[in-house]
Amino acid sequence: MNETGRALNWFTPARFGILLALLIFAAFPQVILGLQTFVVRDFGFFAYPLAFFQRQCFWHGELPFWDPYNYCGAPFLAQWNTMPLYPPSLIYLLLPLTWSFGFFCLLHLWFGGFGMYFLARRWTGNDFAAAFAGAVFAFNGFTLNLIMWPSHLATFSWMPWVVLAAERAWCNGGRAIFVAAIAGAMQMFAGGPEIILFTWVVVVVCWIQQVARRDSPSLKRFCHLAAVIVLVAALVAAQVLPFFDLVTHSQRQTGYIDTRWSLPLRGWMNFLVPMAFGDTWDMGVFYQYHQEWTSSYYLGIGALWLALLALWKTRNPRVWLLGMVAAAAFVFALGENTFVLPTLRKILPGLRLITHSIKYLAIVIFIAPLLAAFALAHIQTATGERKIALRKSTMVIGAVLLALIGVILFWAAKFPFPYDIVSRTLLNGFSRAGFLLLTGLLLFLIVRGAEGKARQLLPLLLVVTAWADVFTHEPTQNPTVPPWVYQPGLSQAKLDLQPQPMLGQSRAMVTPKAYYKALGFASQNLQDNYLVNRLAAYANCNLLDNLPKVDGFLSLLPNQADDVNTLLYGKTNADYPRLEDFLGVSQISSTNIYSWRARTTFLPLVTAGQKPIYLDDYSAWKLLASSNFDGAGIVALPVNDKSLVTVTNRTDARVLNSKFETQSVEAEVQASEPSLVVFSQSYYHDWRATVDGRPTPLLQADYAFQAVQIPAGRHEIVLAYQDRAFQTGAAISICGWLVCLIGVSFRKRMTI
Repeated sequence: MNETGRALNWFTPARFGILLALLIFAAFPQVILGLQTFVVRDFGFFAYPLAFFQRQCFWHGELPFWDPYNYCGAPFLAQWNTMPLYPPSLIYLLLPLTWSFGFFCLLHLWFGGFGMYFLARRWTGNDFAAAFAGAVFAFNGFTLNLIMWPSHLATFSWMPWVVLAAERAWCNGGRAIFVAAIAGAMQMFAGGPEIILFTWVVVVVCWIQQVARRDSPSLKRFCHLAAVIVLVAALVAAQVLPFFDLVTHSQRQTGYIDTRWSLPLRGWMNFLVPMAFGDTWDMGVFYQYHQEWTSSYYLGIGALWLALLALWKTRNPRVWLLGMVAAAAFVFALGENTFVLPTLRKILPGLRLITHSIKYLAIVIFIAPLLAAFALAHIQTATGERKIALRKSTMVIGAVLLALIGVILFWAAKFPFPYDIVSRTLLNGFSRAGFLLLTGLLLFLIVRGAEGKARQLLPLLLVVTAWADVFTHEPTQNPTVPPWVYQPGLSQAKLDLQPQPMLGQSRAMVTPKAYYKALGFASQNLQDNYLVNRLAAYANCNLLDNLPKVDGFLSLLPNQADDVNTLLYGKTNADYPRLEDFLGVSQISSTNIYSWRARTTFLPLVTAGQKPIYLDDYSAWKLLASSNFDGAGIVALPVNDKSLVTVTNRTDARVLNSKFETQSVEAEVQASEPSLVVFSQSYYHDWRATVDGRPTPLLQADYAFQAVQIPAGRHEIVLAYQDRAFQTGAAISICGWLVCLIGVSFRKRMTI
């Protein structure tokens, strides 16, 4: 290898790992040192409270199957994106949460970049190209946005590792099959279903491309890949079986579709001028108009430049294939703005479960760094006339990109949106043009071949320039606040509610008006912004205070629970005092979103003696909103359950005491005759009921809740959550892990 080659291949795995760690530290020193923590949007309102609840369950020695604090109870482990079975979750379960949860995210940022390094290194055989790809994969607007969804970030960080391991498995077989299965299982445990699907789409496409080359027996490669898929399914059965069970009983059934947040037709412009056609809002983060899922998908001008160069000049079937997949993903990301994805949804209804079409950009963000790596490897190996032609092509693409930036800025200046700040857009565009020129200079010097120390510094400067471009492309995507804003019990101490909603005693209710007010609330001070929403019990903030309430923030709900939530929050002025009494609402939002008003008419969460009436589901749901609903006097049961009930009228029955735990309920009831006992807790088929230790049918009461019939006398009722899908899946997973561990142990070690 000549001197230039040695300089460009200076990026050994160890050196790149250290460099990437330093870049992450430079971007987030306050988080790594524990001085600040992330807070924006779903990190503070969704992910952190769920991690806090999971941690509480962990230290009580139980798996978090059920969340009793949100939606009058809802499945937790089956949500999947709550990461209850993801082994690296031990980082934040064992270490102080206010520091370790942010560190967990940044560790996956590093891990994903490191995985991309190894994948690009295998495909290009070039350390410098691999280092550039790894840095771009870790530092781009899309990946940085995923920090607010730790489960998505973890899933995305495993994507290059899974593709790499799967390819090694179908090529080599043996131990590589078990290694690939473990990598695939780890990604699936992280819990981002769409990114997992995208990962395996890439795997299958790459497999087809290699099989088509016929450089090894197709049947053998098919068997290797099939073995990986079967093993992955077995390893994660404990997680995916409860998930699929919940999906079949959830609001996301046939006909469900969420068409929000497709990539706008003008969205291609934000690959060049990231702050064109958008505004800074929601805790100081910039978003495009009509697209609020990701705050950015900016790759960096250098990565885009090199990716386009690879598609134009690299004569490599894999590059062309990756380019076609990326182009298709970009079209899908446009969602409702073209006919393509809506048409495919009609042909493949399962695509409806992929919410927010812009998520398809994950494939583009995965492929672009690889294409850039191929371009850099091609630059390094080109000689003679090819080198001259490559230099010209590089400059042509750079000139086109520079001209496009000029067109975008002209458009933004002449035809701004009402809330555009044109001066800000212009500054953003000119600064991207500056990075383009700097990148062009570095590429020119690398292609030309510099002398002396410059030969060693140029590759490093190109990587750092790509990082700096993304680091400065917008206001910070992940602002931070002091960790104390997550202090447990903070809102209880500040508000001093009387009566205080507590598990098993009563609940709080955020009114629809207060909910939408909190949704739109924004303060320039991030600390105050979060504290106000926390005092308002917005989203999942209530989990930090062990505050049960009637709404929440989860991806999947039992269908009936979702219908009740729709009833309560479908209209801004919705008001159902009788239903609120039945739900045990002792505190309700007042005029200000962070102030509360006591209610004195709420019922206990366990009541007895109701008269049964039998209604179909729709009639029972409508009854909840009716002034005729009397949760203490009547209970609506399904018509099909009539044969299970002997009670015909109101009875003399008293609840002597009750106790709610995370996934169990105990009640002692005295009844003068056979009676019904109603539990104001969400009905789900995994709950089991016993009376004095003997199993008894658990009835679906008042459309979405629970009831049990007891005989005359004094009886102890126990409701326990028993996830049969998890139990079956756990048995399969244990067998799968034993097979993989044996397979790995009895094969000689392989190198990457």
